[in-house]
Amino acid sequence: MMQRLLLRELKIAFRHRADIINPLWFFLIIVTLFPLSIGPESTLLARIAPGIVWVAALLASLLGLERMFRDDFLDGSLEQLLLLPTPLPMVALVKVFAHWLTSGLPLIILSPLASLFLSLNFGGWWGLVLTLLLGTLTFSFLGAIGVALTVGLRRGGVLLSLLVLPLAIPILIFASSAVDAASQGLAISGYLAILAAMLVVSLVLAPFAIAAALRVSLQ
Repeated sequence: MMQRLLLRELKIAFRHRADIINPLWFFLIIVTLFPLSIGPESTLLARIAPGIVWVAALLASLLGLERMFRDDFLDGSLEQLLLLPTPLPMVALVKVFAHWLTSGLPLIILSPLASLFLSLNFGGWWGLVLTLLLGTLTFSFLGAIGVALTVGLRRGGVLLSLLVLPLAIPILIFASSAVDAASQGLAISGYLAILAAMLVVSLVLAPFAIAAALRVSLQ
């Protein structure tokens, strides 16, 4: 049942390719405009690259959050998901993972290009990959809670950003610090441990919060 639900979510996502491509274009535009505006100084670019990449990644992920439950709400299938024999938190878990596959994973695939534009060395790129893997998945869980709370609201995008972006500040701080340390050849295991702990807490608690928020929004 869970595999079929995951395949269903991926099929729906690829039917609306623009919702997948637009955040990626936004991400690439940010990481390419900064070198053009600041100049070709590789030392300066490498210094500010962690913050640039992670701000771009969070904003790009935010652009694609609304579609997580939007289509199901508009066609009425979201109410049918509540009636499935599968517990609603498990359904929410599958939807978050499907969303990450079409939003977070492509950012990881584009990370070599971002590292090239921003003059990150191999250590910085590897740190970027690891932090994107942990951080974007955590952000998907946190963002799903906000989407579930605002899914029934018209023009809820601004409210969604106000709800989600403050929660993403710890991810931004520790992830960008990890990439900066990795680019300097320093150990990043402590930063990764904190990001992994955030992910574990989100993995355990967020599906139940999403399920409760969906029930409230559909009442």
